[in-house]
Amino acid sequence: MSGLDNLNSGTIGSAEYSARRVLPDAPLLAAATGRTPSRRPVWFMRQAGRSLPEYRKIRAGVGMLESCFDPALVCEITMQPVRRHDVDAAILFSDIVVPLKAAGIDLDIVAGVGPVVANPVRSVADVAALPRLVPEEVGAISQAVRLLTAELGSVPLIGFAGAPFTLASYLVEGGPSRNHEKTKALMLSDPATWHQLLGKIADVTICFLQAQLHAGVDAVQLFDSWAGALSLAEYREFVLPHSERVLAEVAGAGVPRIHFGVGTGELLGAMGEAGADVVGVDWRIPLDVAATRVGPGKALQGNLDPAVLFAGPEAINREVRRIATEGDRAIEAGAIGHIFNLGHGVLPDTDPAAITAAVELVHSL
Repeated sequence: MSGLDNLNSGTIGSAEYSARRVLPDAPLLAAATGRTPSRRPVWFMRQAGRSLPEYRKIRAGVGMLESCFDPALVCEITMQPVRRHDVDAAILFSDIVVPLKAAGIDLDIVAGVGPVVANPVRSVADVAALPRLVPEEVGAISQAVRLLTAELGSVPLIGFAGAPFTLASYLVEGGPSRNHEKTKALMLSDPATWHQLLGKIADVTICFLQAQLHAGVDAVQLFDSWAGALSLAEYREFVLPHSERVLAEVAGAGVPRIHFGVGTGELLGAMGEAGADVVGVDWRIPLDVAATRVGPGKALQGNLDPAVLFAGPEAINREVRRIATEGDRAIEAGAIGHIFNLGHGVLPDTDPAAITAAVELVHSL
């Protein structure tokens, strides 16, 4: 039985998106849509966060989820790396479990652990009891987006959400997992319940992305952080139909859609089929090789190893230039553009000066 046969029957209707900012000269949007950017665009996943002393100062004594629902604080944290590093995009400061929390699921982000779910989802009854998300429940996030688009000027704002599989893994495991054994057990032993679960989570993800798009984000990224734990066959049967639906439901906004996962080198072809305009690539696979796997007509994003930023100026210079060269080769191999990024997020102990130096080097190439 295919995944499409069991998609949750609840749908969220397509909506007209309000007029948004026009940013014809934004390098990131140019690279994402096959135009020639004025400079090679660069931004870093987790660029707003623990690597910045100004972030640690403003977050002192404030819980992570509390921060994510404070529009003024979200605006300030999102702006910090743009001011400091001159990156070509801001990414909304949030967390992938925010829409689950907003919908009413009992969870918290525990320092040093990550998201912890009070009542894991393990049965068809648990799936049936999952709440739906309505836009009003993420009104604070929409307000933060409006504050940011008013302040960012010509810099694009990327909104984001967690992909159905990764959110399902947190819900089923009850928190982060190394092997995802409970998740895979449910997926393989009870496919009908699995597809109902991912259908309901896809509804939440679609609603969360649509709220950000209505508020004015200029691009969106779908994070499937744990998809690399799957085989290609598992991904195609149990994950791809749901990610594909999420990306299709936000296509009408007319903004670039980025799709990213970690350890997904063997899945890149299938991820390319999911419908995003840009496919993120982690550091394990060269960009030009990734271009042949993803297929033509997509831009690529990536893929400097985050650990390189600890290796000193000479290594940073060498590796940034190597990634830029691979990005050029990826375009020769059929990619329509290259957005420079890390192959995952900025590590907490990264020296901010190393990030700034990497951005300056990318812009100079």
